[in-house]
Amino acid sequence: MSIFNIFTLFGGLAFFLFGMSTMSNGLERVAGGKLERILGKMTDKPIKGLLLGAGITAVIQSSSAVTVMLVGLVNSGIMKLTQSITVIMGSNIGTTITAWILSLAGIDSDNFIVSLLKPSSFSPLVALGGILLLMLAKKNRSKDIGSVMMGFAVLMYGMELMSDSMDPLAESPQFAEFMVMFKNPLLGLVVGIVLTAVVQSSSATVGILQALSMTGGLSVGMTVPIIMGQNIGTCITALISSIGVNKHAKRVTAVHISFNIIGTAIWLSAYLIIDSIFNFAFSSIAATPFSIAVVHTIFNIATTVLLFPFSKQLGILATKLVKDKAEKSKGTTFLDDRLLATPGLAVAQCREYTNEMARLSAVMLQEAIALLDNYSQKKADKLIADEQKLDDYEDKLGTFLVKLSGNQLSDEDSNTVSTLLHTIGDFERIGDHALNIVNTAAEINTKEISFSASAKAELKVAANAILEIISLTADAFCFNNTSLALEVEPLEQVIDDMVDEIKRRHIARLTGGNCTIELGFVLSDLLTNFERVSDHCSNVAVCVLRIHDSVFDAHEYLNNYKNEGGEHFTKAFKGYAKKHRLPE
Repeated sequence: MSIFNIFTLFGGLAFFLFGMSTMSNGLERVAGGKLERILGKMTDKPIKGLLLGAGITAVIQSSSAVTVMLVGLVNSGIMKLTQSITVIMGSNIGTTITAWILSLAGIDSDNFIVSLLKPSSFSPLVALGGILLLMLAKKNRSKDIGSVMMGFAVLMYGMELMSDSMDPLAESPQFAEFMVMFKNPLLGLVVGIVLTAVVQSSSATVGILQALSMTGGLSVGMTVPIIMGQNIGTCITALISSIGVNKHAKRVTAVHISFNIIGTAIWLSAYLIIDSIFNFAFSSIAATPFSIAVVHTIFNIATTVLLFPFSKQLGILATKLVKDKAEKSKGTTFLDDRLLATPGLAVAQCREYTNEMARLSAVMLQEAIALLDNYSQKKADKLIADEQKLDDYEDKLGTFLVKLSGNQLSDEDSNTVSTLLHTIGDFERIGDHALNIVNTAAEINTKEISFSASAKAELKVAANAILEIISLTADAFCFNNTSLALEVEPLEQVIDDMVDEIKRRHIARLTGGNCTIELGFVLSDLLTNFERVSDHCSNVAVCVLRIHDSVFDAHEYLNNYKNEGGEHFTKAFKGYAKKHRLPE
């Protein structure tokens, strides 16, 4: 074996890792985060967590990435430790899919159909299709599919390079003597742990092992402890990611490590004891990529079956390993930056927080308007705290969304990020106007002033219109309901006309001596806040509509809807004008 074979080996490994990363990232974008988003709605049913963990890992091709994602979710308070345990177990099953894909490289047949299944036979065509999509496709989703295809082709090319570089080893007596050392199961276990810890991917080290098996120098018995060691070594990624997180997130890593160590200790001991008694015939058979995939799958499934009933005990063990120590209060992590590694999930969580902003702003406005008739300092203090919460949400969400927008996103997720960036400011400003109304209510209460009967009646109509428009807007945004969004703009136009009319009437009352200048300032402040709230509601609704229709000029869209909305806009406008008609 020459130095050039070593160069080829490392070059093949580089292609392999790059291809796996490219394919994994492309698959994650094609999925659009749909699988990961389910984690945000995780139930307490363990079997669902198991299936989700397996499914998500099969898609993104990395159990380490899933565990890092879980660390971020638990650290952010989005998921509980107990929910993450069975997901970790499922991820160990899902990661075996890579070994089965790579096992196709070992196919050897003269039959055309069978030979076509060999990756080296069809991966050039996959690469061609992938590069054509990357160069010619206009939609990001098509480009992402092209990335997946290119990643797969590069991965398989790397696998082939590694196999070719090891061919001379098959005839080397020194290599045969070296491989004898791996008959020691503890050495195989250590090699599996160290190699995977260095590469930080059990899928990659399984691929290396499968490439090495093509030399014929490995027996099935040698591969068993190496494969088991790989499951322990892959924990290094989660261990690194747990630095600087809270105790609950650290316990996720503790579960991952303990799960793999316990499973390895039990099954390796059982295998060695039973093999020493019955002397398994398959142990001495030459390993192949297929047999390695079989061993990898059986071990991971067996470990999950063994420990699944003890998921609660694993949580207790993790709690004992990571004890409750006195921690300095740093506040709750809003959105952990680790979630940026899985953009689909990060987008979904940002959407949930923005939905919460929408609901909170609607509730704040309703409670603020209620204070105009029945002021309570306790309720006013609560609204002040809620407004600060909205400010924090806007600040942290805005920062996180800017970071997220720098990642490669699917078309759907990119549109969602654009929507959120445009709307968080509107919801925060609605909270500000609600707080302005609270201050006005406090002024009315402190100065013991009162509007005339006619002004009260007009304000009540205006308040009802504002409460309806904020309710329509919050529901349209939270449920992405374009039908409701279409109702917002006609009502906003009615509110604008109503505010102008109330101001005109106020001037008439002021001229007639039926109102004071002081009350006029208070009324003007209220009407200004009502009008600004309706404007922000219009912004949110238009944003929902324009993203849905793939339009990016909000002002143009709004003008077209008003001018060309036709029967729908006119009918809705007339309906709201009649419903919220000012008293004569």
